[in-house]
Amino acid sequence: MKKLLALAVVATAVATSIAAEQEAAEQPAAKPEIQQSTIWPSVIAICEWPASPDVVGLRLTIPFSTRQETVTGFDLGFWGRCKDFEGVQASILRNDVKDTLGGIQVGLYNTANRADLFVIQAGLINETQSFRGVQAGLINITGDGEGLQVGVINRAETFHGFQVGVINVIRDAEVPVLPLVNIGF
Repeated sequence: MKKLLALAVVATAVATSIAAEQEAAEQPAAKPEIQQSTIWPSVIAICEWPASPDVVGLRLTIPFSTRQETVTGFDLGFWGRCKDFEGVQASILRNDVKDTLGGIQVGLYNTANRADLFVIQAGLINETQSFRGVQAGLINITGDGEGLQVGVINRAETFHGFQVGVINVIRDAEVPVLPLVNIGF
């Protein structure tokens, strides 16, 4: 049963890729920019293949991937980068979401611009511009945060929630720096 399911997933990914390549080949060569689109989002993507703007399902970023704009599902590998992400992003080196993140990031260095949906970031360094959820790592940095930060160094411009660590910084708080625990209202 598992082999049949895996075969169906691979067959769907290959069919989606072939349809995208045929559609791109039918476009006139005079255009300087070729846009590839598919009728159905990719179910599985390996590194830069297929070159569709969206991936739904599984993306393997070995060694890295930058081509897909939106990824929904699982992103596994060494270095995952996209514009929007929802799901579980687990990369050995870095997870980088340029705009909106919702879900879980696990890696050495996790970054996201807006992590306004509930987010869990776990890594050595976690960094966001706006954040709502849990950050757990050696260094946690956010501009505007809400939730829990657990680490050696926790830093926020504005924060509503708890910081637990050796050095806790909430720049707009009454007492901006506290050891062990800091609470933002």
